[in-house]
Amino acid sequence: MKPIDRSRVRKILIRAVNWIGDAVMTTPAVDTVRANFPEAEITVLANEAVSEVFRVYDGVDRVITFHRNGRHKGALGRLRLAAELRRSRFDLAVMLPNSFDAALVPWLAGIPQRVGKDSDARSIILTHRFPRVLLKPDTHQVLNYLAMLEYFGLNPSPAHLRLQTSAEEDAEMEALLAARGIAPGDFVLGVNPGATYGSAKRWYPERFAEAARELAGRWGARVIITGGPGETEMAGKIAELLEGDCADFAGKTSVRQLMALIKRCNFFITNDSGPMHIAAAFDVPLVAIFGPTDHRTTSAFFERGAIVRRGADCAPCMKRECPIDHRCMTAVTAGDVIEAADGLYQRLGLGKGGR
Repeated sequence: MKPIDRSRVRKILIRAVNWIGDAVMTTPAVDTVRANFPEAEITVLANEAVSEVFRVYDGVDRVITFHRNGRHKGALGRLRLAAELRRSRFDLAVMLPNSFDAALVPWLAGIPQRVGKDSDARSIILTHRFPRVLLKPDTHQVLNYLAMLEYFGLNPSPAHLRLQTSAEEDAEMEALLAARGIAPGDFVLGVNPGATYGSAKRWYPERFAEAARELAGRWGARVIITGGPGETEMAGKIAELLEGDCADFAGKTSVRQLMALIKRCNFFITNDSGPMHIAAAFDVPLVAIFGPTDHRTTSAFFERGAIVRRGADCAPCMKRECPIDHRCMTAVTAGDVIEAADGLYQRLGLGKGGR
């Protein structure tokens, strides 16, 4: 093990992961870097979507956006990005992704200390290598990121997800909800039917609608639907089944607005997805439906959530599209989700003024 030379660290670059949900799971690692280098200037390098996650975050000082399909595309683009980073004279680069590309640019930028996992044939361009053999396959990703930093001599921060929105963003969201007839004191049930990784992770709109209708009736809740631009059809189907008794925000929010919207929810029903991790970071109680992905490593990392899965013999397969009959998801009924959600609602005392 080769510890980081702290005496030479004044400016730090953290190369963020590429998916919003994964980025949320790295927030304890980002906070660990901040806690171990309280006086350093910390910059996050991230793609367009993940940059938005960290645009308001007190653990970092600056965000540089990596335009993969724009000015930083291809070999010339990577050289351009490396030149931009070189001008900032970083002392340490922390690579959270596993890819060769994530380590290549800091190497080209001449950053003297470059730490990351020894994955994807990139050991030769890292100065500090974390052996992947130390990672246990059933350990949550949040803990694996912290284990890597601890290996390099950093004291890990508490394994607690967190995100931040500004007061202006929260006020804007309250105004948007008010325009849909949802008042500040209303109990809001969020429904997230999408999952960017692939259709295998998606439960069914009609079952989301059935669960939302029943729970909203029991709890006196107002229903909102979240989703990205590619998920409007699913959201629209749920809204149709709810006969319009909901507010459909799918495809109508930026990343920052989505964060503020989920933060406002009092309960969340979701697939394994980025919004699931956003909800966990804002401590929003949730029920998550899992099928092809491994709940042991990517579930919502907090104690106010419940997982619904039926454990098909082929799950977790980690496939984007199901090659057979989607049995891991068809086995999950609306009744299963209603039971899990209402049980959590009662256990947390949400009907008695709890959040």
